[in-house]
Amino acid sequence: MILRGATIIDGTGAPPVRDRAVVVKDGRIGAIVPDREARERDVIDLGGLTLLPGLINCHVHLCLSGEADPARTLNDESYAATVVSAVVRARRTVEAGVTTVRDLGGREYAEIAVRDAVRAGLIPGPRLLCAGRAVCMTGGHGWRLLGRQADGADELRKAVREQLRAGADVIKLIATGGVMTPGVDPRAPQLTLDELRAGVDEAHRARRRVAAHAMADEGIAWCLDAGIDTIEHGVFLTEALAARMAQQGTALVPTLIAPHAIVDGGVAAGIPDFAVKKSITLRDRHLESFRLALRAGVAIAAGTDAGTPLNRHGAIVTELALMVGAGMTPLDAVRSATSVAARVLGLEAETGRIAPGLAADLIAVDGDPGTDVKALAAIRLVIADGRMVVSRL
Repeated sequence: MILRGATIIDGTGAPPVRDRAVVVKDGRIGAIVPDREARERDVIDLGGLTLLPGLINCHVHLCLSGEADPARTLNDESYAATVVSAVVRARRTVEAGVTTVRDLGGREYAEIAVRDAVRAGLIPGPRLLCAGRAVCMTGGHGWRLLGRQADGADELRKAVREQLRAGADVIKLIATGGVMTPGVDPRAPQLTLDELRAGVDEAHRARRRVAAHAMADEGIAWCLDAGIDTIEHGVFLTEALAARMAQQGTALVPTLIAPHAIVDGGVAAGIPDFAVKKSITLRDRHLESFRLALRAGVAIAAGTDAGTPLNRHGAIVTELALMVGAGMTPLDAVRSATSVAARVLGLEAETGRIAPGLAADLIAVDGDPGTDVKALAAIRLVIADGRMVVSRL
């Protein structure tokens, strides 16, 4: 097929271009040619729309519902119900224009089964990278929900190897406390430096990247010492830590929407009181940490933590709008969800840009996301890995 007539934002941060057509062949971007050359039969006219790379969400949990108390929902439902729900969430996600996601903790590898079904073309969904179970200390953040508890360097290696055996594409380590586990302080470090080093070493030897849930400053510092690839949340970043991240090439996935949604919903919406109280104390600090990272030149990749309270699966527009509100330009916010995210995930040779040879992950929207990211909510066309998913032309 040939897509013509649209304004093209290619995902690199370059200014939008017009009068160009994108040729899709065998599921990949075959060429970008002048519009006047697009005269073959299979031409789709996108006149008046903006064409972009498919969006990338670097932090989701397909097995979590996004309801007010997702932990209770997960504990109450059967495993079979979790699998069915994860399939529905995957479809909802890709239909919102998110063509790649990284799942950072699921239930008994249901999300890996969804990944494999999408890859086989059995169900619609985004390209999925999965972590399996997040590795935490005994009683640490996530132990009741998505975690695999482990203590000591040797046990960390074993836990990582278990995730690799299950088919994990990436490893998730829980370096600090968090919001959704009662009795756990987000400011507290959890896995020790020796444990983090063991987990990172085991993952890197298997050629897997490592993401760390890391809110506390001490825990973030240990993650940087251990060679973690991405810091998730980074709530209590300091200027010194942000400078280290930029120097080492460690990316930040901020997930600003997660505490924002909890505070806005509150206990009146049914969110557990402990989660609301913790989110209130850290929301403003979270925004300040994002600004520190932005000023320091840290690579920032978009992620929502979808599945947490009132943080539904699908579009990442609210996250990008929060990033813009905190100082990022709209075009850079688009980059954070396209080419930057692809590079952070190790997928830069596969997706994240509109360029010949890459997978045909493409979306078309009304309006101009380069000046207003909320335009990304007006989805008119979604092509994921060369397959037409949505067409509202």
